[in-house]
Amino acid sequence: MPLTLQVLDGQFAVHRLPAGSEIPGQVWESDFFTVSRTDEELSIVCRAEIPVSAEKSVDGWSCFKVLGPLDFSLTGVLAGLAACLADAGVSLFAISTYDTDYILVKFDRLEAARRALEASGYSIVSN
Repeated sequence: MPLTLQVLDGQFAVHRLPAGSEIPGQVWESDFFTVSRTDEELSIVCRAEIPVSAEKSVDGWSCFKVLGPLDFSLTGVLAGLAACLADAGVSLFAISTYDTDYILVKFDRLEAARRALEASGYSIVSN
């Protein structure tokens, strides 16, 4: 099944905070963010311009959104994207929501990722 991906505007950052940390209030100001808490960490992905005081942060990410919504019965969506990018030597950070998947790649690898995905049959649109 051919999928269409959209490149979201701007850059993103991935932050790691200690497990017991509160979610910083400024994160709620981002139009795109995701928060994951485990007993080992609090991870936050948000727009890079949102200041987050974290023990570890990696910025400079670009984001592909798989246009959906995707049905839960679909299989191999992330596997296909990951394999395509791995073959092109592009690492990724994946996020899934109820409706769809997001793939973050480093900004300096965005064009290589775009070329690899298009060569594999994915359609790419800009925001």
